[in-house]
Amino acid sequence: MRKILTVLTSVAATISAAAAMVFAGPAQAADACRAGTLYLTFDTGSMSQAELIARTLRKHHIRATFFLANEPTVNHDSSLDPTWAPYWKSLAADGHVFGSHTFDHVYFRAVRDGKVIMRPQFGAEGGKDVAMTADAFCTELRRSAQALQSMTGQPMAPLWRAPGGRTSPQTLQWAEQCGFHHVAWAPAGFLGDELSSEKFPNDKLLARALRDLRDGDITMAHLGIWSRKDAWAPAVLDPLLTGLEQKGFCFATLREHPQYKAWFAQPKKDGAR
Repeated sequence: MRKILTVLTSVAATISAAAAMVFAGPAQAADACRAGTLYLTFDTGSMSQAELIARTLRKHHIRATFFLANEPTVNHDSSLDPTWAPYWKSLAADGHVFGSHTFDHVYFRAVRDGKVIMRPQFGAEGGKDVAMTADAFCTELRRSAQALQSMTGQPMAPLWRAPGGRTSPQTLQWAEQCGFHHVAWAPAGFLGDELSSEKFPNDKLLARALRDLRDGDITMAHLGIWSRKDAWAPAVLDPLLTGLEQKGFCFATLREHPQYKAWFAQPKKDGAR
């Protein structure tokens, strides 16, 4: 009889433990997001930290949004050259989202005599002021989308980010006419990887982000910055994600962001979805 009671007690305990695990799932998921949701975004840059960033996101099972321009890389090629196709394919397979950063990393400069003056940082007109029309600007956005699709088979999201965050009412309107909605970043979301490492060391940038980020913030960093001597990502990204997870943050792509998700449901225009 004692053996039977012992067995029954053990079975009951096992069932109770199993039930607790089943019902703990939703509660744990809700608890994991108790601080809210953050939206990680990365611009191309020098690509020196591209692989590390991809590995770190996989480690944490986080999906992010990447804004693509054709920038010179540490491999002596450009970030949208076919040589980078395996990298972009791997990110696409991981479920990340991609937006345009313009193809030649084109900065808005001014409106002069009714013309929108832009300055490509790279390409045939690199370093020169160029008067752009709406068609030329849409072509610039779509070139990045076309490069992504040719390498991965994946259409680009209907999103773009202006280099330096510099926009004008005209460029915003033109972009929307050709299917792209602009994405900036939260003040606390500026992660500081392009700042001087002497004035803004990594430990201070990490502490600032952990202290200031709030629910709904969009962050911004790069896949490598030429000018920073002490690279940001190797020292900051993993502990930042760990710290934010411990604080109760979840992460999502801009496909899930309340301000942008409606754009994904709209009819596709050329070069974006």
